Amino acid sequence: MYRSLSSLVPNAADLLDLEVEELAGVLLTHLNSYEGVSGNSVYQNGRIGHKNFFDTLDRPVNPTFPRAEPEYGARQPEVKRALVEAWAWLQSEGFLVMDPSSTGNWFIVSRRAQRLKSREDFDAYRKASMLPKGQLHPFIATEVYPAFLRGKYDTAIFEAFREVEVAVRDGGKFGPNDYGTDLMRDAFRPAEKKGQAVTPGPLTDTQSPIAEQEAMANLFAGAIGLYKNPQSHRHVPTHAEDAAEVIVFASQLLRIVDRLKP
Repeated sequence: MYRSLSSLVPNAADLLDLEVEELAGVLLTHLNSYEGVSGNSVYQNGRIGHKNFFDTLDRPVNPTFPRAEPEYGARQPEVKRALVEAWAWLQSEGFLVMDPSSTGNWFIVSRRAQRLKSREDFDAYRKASMLPKGQLHPFIATEVYPAFLRGKYDTAIFEAFREVEVAVRDGGKFGPNDYGTDLMRDAFRPAEKKGQAVTPGPLTDTQSPIAEQEAMANLFAGAIGLYKNPQSHRHVPTHAEDAAEVIVFASQLLRIVDRLKP
């Protein structure tokens, strides 16, 4: 079904407030809706005309002819410029591909882009691309990735560092009542304290210098204290980009535990 730009984002100010990636999702949803619509200059023979599309933004509305209706009033020139940027983004990401048989003004919607029929589909794709599942530790990919895709970023971060805590507890053979920053410091206890030899933690890399052993203990204790504990007690607002970076960090900590556990 054909969906005009103004039906997707009715207000010009709202459209102009969108980041280029977000506006690209709106534009792609609109362009995908041309498929099957006949009698227009934008979509012909499975191709989308770049010049024809932007020309329609400047034409008067014809209710019998589907196009991106210029219903944004005095801000129409700003809207057009923003859409030019969004189109360029879709090209750079491989969503719009130039038709090799054309002179440069006709594009094909890529196979990947054809699967993204709505803004929700596009948003889900963007989230998934921020957190490449194949590069994550298996525990993170299984337990945390679904929450991230649903937009439950605080839950995803909490679950990621809970997996770190569980891995440290199991790897160090600790009991169920051992948790939090104390668990991390016991698991990674350096083999020396104030110049005196002490029993190292079960996950301590005793081949490393004492300074690095201390840094490892601080790294894990700080990570749990900063990222898991606040999520346990209150809602911590996060953005997808920030959450993805933190979850990748948790994945790296899990790989360290895999390497150091007896």
